[in-house]
Amino acid sequence: MVAAQKQASLPGTRPEGSRDERESAARVREMFTRITPRYDFLNHLLSFSLDRVWRRRTANRFIEILRRPDGRVLDICCGTGDLAFALDRARARVVGSSRVRQAIIGSDFVVPMLTRAREKSQVGRRATVFAAADALHLPFADATFDLVTTAFGFRNLANYEQGLREIARVLKRGGEVGVLEFSEPGSGPLAGVFRFYFRRVLPLIGGIISGNREAYTYLPSSVSKFPSAAELVALMERTGFSNVRVASWNFGSVLLHSARRS
Repeated sequence: MVAAQKQASLPGTRPEGSRDERESAARVREMFTRITPRYDFLNHLLSFSLDRVWRRRTANRFIEILRRPDGRVLDICCGTGDLAFALDRARARVVGSSRVRQAIIGSDFVVPMLTRAREKSQVGRRATVFAAADALHLPFADATFDLVTTAFGFRNLANYEQGLREIARVLKRGGEVGVLEFSEPGSGPLAGVFRFYFRRVLPLIGGIISGNREAYTYLPSSVSKFPSAAELVALMERTGFSNVRVASWNFGSVLLHSARRS
């Protein structure tokens, strides 16, 4: 009953003052556009560079798909491309950096983020391409990809169920999905310390450095309202996925949900 009420009242993210899905998406796009210049720096600073570890672990989780040079991979809500780059590094490691490999596609609806991702891709000479796209209305044909991933972006969708249905639509049958997201940490003293840092310290530092306190106040608020691990498992199973598995890191504050397209 609790899960049903939560899904009914909050189908997706709702930044303060947003009245519907359209306004929510517009507010999220505006916030991330404004923090783009300091986004990468703050990601690494505020996570003590653990965000790099979490993305690397996510890429390694799908190493069998990445082992196929022709496997098609889409990273949605890609931001400035860090998970796409982690996926490409993992693929280059197992197939050989000199071997021709299918480019990882990254998509996002925040254009300045994509501009930054393309700049980073050129410097690193990665097999990645980036395209503007709304994750709720992906411009790809049915059954196109072997793997769809997202890191710390799914939480910002205006409709979680629609986002999962779009992922299922563009995945081949038997293809896999990986959703890396923040979550409310578990119990215990260390989890309590992290919770205090996440709710009190992070918004203060992020707001000062980025010049946009709203965006870094929104972060812990959106995490507190995001479906629990069990609720997200149930939602994934309801939208066409099976064999859902959950990996938990950092006192339960970071979760990787992985599943197979039924």
